[in-house]
Amino acid sequence: MTDRDVFEYALLRVVPRVERGECFNAGVVVYCRARSFVAARTHLDEAKLTALDPTADVTGVRAALHAVEGVCLGGDAAGQAARDDAGRRFRWLIAPRSTVVQPGPVHTGLTADPEAEVERLLDLLVR
Repeated sequence: MTDRDVFEYALLRVVPRVERGECFNAGVVVYCRARSFVAARTHLDEAKLTALDPTADVTGVRAALHAVEGVCLGGDAAGQAARDDAGRRFRWLIAPRSTVVQPGPVHTGLTADPEAEVERLLDLLVR
């Protein structure tokens, strides 16, 4: 049996009209401290977005989701977070905010492969 490490994850929710509170899952952020790993994968269902808000800025929502992926990657794509470690980038991304793209609650689990976990959770909870 392979060693498994604790990981944390949060769903990324799209809330097209914050005042209405309607939302749907559009991504997942996974963090594994033991491996200094943080990654996000997103999938925007444009039909759901426009069903909840026909005037939604699809391009803007997609850009916000891609920005989360960029922060996880680090480097120039992370902007001001570029010098932060994986844990600080994860904590910044999951901080509550009242925007169109919002993090959900943090959950935990065990995994032998954090990268595979990101894809598994995206398929299970988003797509």
